[in-house]
Amino acid sequence: MRRLVAALVFLGLGLGMAYSQAASPVRGRESAVAVPTPRPSALSSTQAQILPQVPLVDLRVRSPQNGRDVAFSLQLLLLLTVLSLAPSILILLTSFLRISIVLDFVKRALSLQQVPPNQVLLGISLFLTIFIMWPTFSEVYEKSVKPLQAGTVSIEEAYRSAERPFRIFMYNQLKGDPENIRLFMSMRGLPKPRNLADVPTYVLIPAFVLNELTVAFKIGILLYIPFIIIDMVVASTLMSMGMIMLPPVMISMPFKLILFVLVDGWNLLTQQIVKSFL
Repeated sequence: MRRLVAALVFLGLGLGMAYSQAASPVRGRESAVAVPTPRPSALSSTQAQILPQVPLVDLRVRSPQNGRDVAFSLQLLLLLTVLSLAPSILILLTSFLRISIVLDFVKRALSLQQVPPNQVLLGISLFLTIFIMWPTFSEVYEKSVKPLQAGTVSIEEAYRSAERPFRIFMYNQLKGDPENIRLFMSMRGLPKPRNLADVPTYVLIPAFVLNELTVAFKIGILLYIPFIIIDMVVASTLMSMGMIMLPPVMISMPFKLILFVLVDGWNLLTQQIVKSFL
C-alpha cells in the first residue's frame, strides 16, 4: 500500500513538472512583468467580437430619497414575511388542520404503515381544504386582491378586507362551543365580548386552533371504536385457539380493510368532514 501511494505521488510530481515546462515561455527566465501583454486597443475587431459579452449586474444599497421609497421597502418586507408564513397560515387558519389529523387517525386505526403515503394524505387534505374554503378564498380575491391590484384601496384596507372572511369562517366553527374564546379572553384580561367584532384576531386564531384539535380528536375517537372492537375479537379468538405467537394485527388488518371498503368508508368520511364545517 505504501509503495502504491509513493508511486502515485511521484507520478503526480512528474506530471506537474512536465506541465510547468510546457506552460513556461520559450524566452527562458523572463518574469511575468517583462512579458508584454496586449492592450485592449491593440486587439483586432475579430478578437473583440470573440470576447464574451457579460452583462453588468449592479446591486447597490442606497438611502431612500422620499417617503414612497420607505413605504415600498416596508411593503416588500411585509410581502416576504407573508410568503414565508404562508404554509403556517394555510394550516392554522383553514380546515387543513382538522382534515389532516382525521385522515391520519384513519390510517392508524386501519393499522396501515405505508399505505397511503403521507404525501397522498397531505394532498387529499389540501384539495379538500380548497374545496371547503373556496367561498372564503373567492371573497378574499374579489374584495381584497382585485381592488389592491387596481390601486383603488390601500394595503391596510386590503388587509382588513382579507381578514374579515377568515374571521367569519373561524367564528362559525366556534359558535357551538365558545369556551376557547372565553379562555383566551380571560387570560388576556379582556371584557366579555358582545359579538364577533369585540373578539380580537390574536384571540380568535388560537381559540380556533384549539377547537380544531378538539374536534379532530373527537372524530378520531369515534373512528377508532369499530376497529378496536375488531382487534379485540381477533385477539380473543387467537388466544382461545392457542395462537399466542401470532400477532393479532396481521389477522385483524384484512378484516378492517374489508369493513372499511364495504361501508364505503372514504365517501362517508369525506362527506362527514365536509358537513362538519357547514
